[in-house]
Amino acid sequence: MAEKLNAVKGMNDILPPESARWEWLEATVRELMARYAYRNVRTPILEHTALFVRGIGEVTDIVEKEMYSFHDRSDKYGDNDHLTLRPENTAGIVRAAIEHNMLYDGGKRLWAIGPMFRREKPQRGRFRQFHQIDVEALGFAGPDVDAELILLASGLWKAIGLTDVRLEINSLGQPAERAQHRAQLIAHFDAHADQLDEDARRRLHSNPLRILDTKNPAMKAVVESAPKLIDFLGAESLAHFEGLKAILDANDIAYTINPRLVRGLDYYNLSVFEFVTDRLGSQGTVCAGGRYDGLFEQLGGKPAPAVGWAIGVERVLELLKEQGTAVPVSTPDAYAVVPDAAAMPVALRTLQQLRDAGVRVQMHAATADGLGSFKSQFKKADASGAAHALVFGADELARGEVTVKALRDGSGAQTARPLAELPAWAATLQSPAPNN
Repeated sequence: MAEKLNAVKGMNDILPPESARWEWLEATVRELMARYAYRNVRTPILEHTALFVRGIGEVTDIVEKEMYSFHDRSDKYGDNDHLTLRPENTAGIVRAAIEHNMLYDGGKRLWAIGPMFRREKPQRGRFRQFHQIDVEALGFAGPDVDAELILLASGLWKAIGLTDVRLEINSLGQPAERAQHRAQLIAHFDAHADQLDEDARRRLHSNPLRILDTKNPAMKAVVESAPKLIDFLGAESLAHFEGLKAILDANDIAYTINPRLVRGLDYYNLSVFEFVTDRLGSQGTVCAGGRYDGLFEQLGGKPAPAVGWAIGVERVLELLKEQGTAVPVSTPDAYAVVPDAAAMPVALRTLQQLRDAGVRVQMHAATADGLGSFKSQFKKADASGAAHALVFGADELARGEVTVKALRDGSGAQTARPLAELPAWAATLQSPAPNN
């Protein structure tokens, strides 16, 4: 016997019925994005490594430790290059916007969903292949669009019934303001070098802002006493932040200003925000984003303002499960019970006609042991969740009929329906479809 092969560690199969929860969430997202006039974009999973080194920042955990990168050494096609499975989606979407000159006629509101890859230690809410919903507003400079994105995320929580999340916001200002803060930050941490862990000491001169994002409790005091970026912000940056807060206040969106919220990627400026929860342990960030006005130029494009966020699909679904939220599951309207293989041609023709009429129908199929007994078929019909059983018995077919038996209303009522008049009664089998 051949050796059994399993999935790569941290890369999971999503099987029924769990996949129904994913379909429901994805359908809810599609409908919500349409309401906000955001349009879908799909970019490659594989990109040039340089995109993420330049876009995310060379001195980040993602680039230094977590990316799945390799050389494409195919001499046959002349594609000798360094490639990476995308660890996040923003850089790829901006790359696409630059490459296809998407902003030539004005700003674009875009959204995407798909798998990302990071080589991290798998744990609850964190996997090596994980999925994100990304929303990006490209070409818009004002705090109104920053607020719109936060309102969109809040609208998603309402649509899916997610309650136990809270919003934290901050402003990172502009590069010159951060440079002043950076100098003071280095001086502060340099004076307390004995309190820094190895990661912090390594980042002290390359990326000191990331030290503020440490999860090391032993460094809490030295981080709390560090200079706050908001104290270095100029009038324009403060006005942008006040504009964001005013819109959130007008919409009754509760938030906390977290001066230590710096985000993990180098390309952010001005508004940054996170929706967080205490229900998922250390993986408490459910949605994270902010403004990244310098990224277009950083990736070789013309300067353009931009803002966006990303949501971890696995974390949202885990949080819904944690709070006991019921998710609609698609079930067939009807299940075809076929006692005799001789009835299959008529049964399948009828099922196709019903499906063409919009009815969701599951056919009973033979196994290696045959079709099974009438009783066993009804057990499977009941287990399918179908509202009706369609019985294609020899007597019914001789009369040109099918028996429709109710399975869910407790009545067990049976009605004979003429096959020749199928369009007239097909709609009576339909139940409201769940959102998936």
